[in-house]
Amino acid sequence: MDERTTPVLYLVVPCYNEEEVIEKSAQVMSDKLCRLIQEEKILKGSKIMFVNDGSKDNTLRLLHEIASKDTMFSVVSLAGNYGHQSAILAGMMMARKYADVVVTIDADLQQDIEALDKFLASYMAGSEVVYGVRNDRHSDGIFKKGSATAYYKLMHLLGSKVITNHADYRLMSKKALNALSEYQETNLFLRGLIPTMGFASDVVYFDVKEREAGHSKYTLSKMMTLALDGITSMSVRPLRMIAVLGVLVCVFSIIMCIISFVDWLQGNNVPGYTTSLIVSLIMGGVTLFSLGIIGEYIGKIYMETKKRPRYIIDTFVWKEDE
Repeated sequence: MDERTTPVLYLVVPCYNEEEVIEKSAQVMSDKLCRLIQEEKILKGSKIMFVNDGSKDNTLRLLHEIASKDTMFSVVSLAGNYGHQSAILAGMMMARKYADVVVTIDADLQQDIEALDKFLASYMAGSEVVYGVRNDRHSDGIFKKGSATAYYKLMHLLGSKVITNHADYRLMSKKALNALSEYQETNLFLRGLIPTMGFASDVVYFDVKEREAGHSKYTLSKMMTLALDGITSMSVRPLRMIAVLGVLVCVFSIIMCIISFVDWLQGNNVPGYTTSLIVSLIMGGVTLFSLGIIGEYIGKIYMETKKRPRYIIDTFVWKEDE
């Protein structure tokens, strides 16, 4: 492996209705990058690239004001709200044109920005991808903690390589980003997709902080959508499980038929209302559940065949350092 030189770093920060925290976040991130430049861990020319994902508040106006005052800031504004994953991808694909390494981080300052030192150290040691993993989930409520734990276990059971307790706080080298640009699927689940690429990787652990202001934009419905995208985008095991379940139901039905036939031969005229009802309910439930899973996959195929763009960039603000 060739010895690595000090990189140009771009922070990619997706934003959706973050007017309450964006100015504070910009200041904290700017201070951190300035310290890294002074410590010669990154080169001058490193920037913070905000990606406005169709915000409906004053986020975009504030971002333009921030970028107009300091060339360290750049702004990518999407034409609409394409979702967190698409916003991250848009920022990474834009940033790879200028940066040696890109780190994606949320705008709410909950992910510890001080972990950047460890990210960079791992990159200099040879890692192409570095995953930020939270130390624990003590800041989460009981429901979120339990559902997250169950979700990661389910993902691993289905064969996904998703990293437990890793959100989208990660470092990627230009080499890894160029490889990621070759992936063209519309249904994005970066947390599961990136680990399948096979590059040398490492894990950096960090503590989650309290949100500086505002509230999380990841509603329960958005988390459920992301979870469903993760399952159906990264594994076909649910379809195989349906096939196995279908075989088991068929075997159960044959056994019930044999039992009923034997009872008939023996002259046991059992009314069978309860048995018929239970069998009907089981068959109906399994059928509807199976059709729902198959429908999710067909929907994914339908969206992929359209070949629609994953995002559309409306405006881009980037200036050379003075």
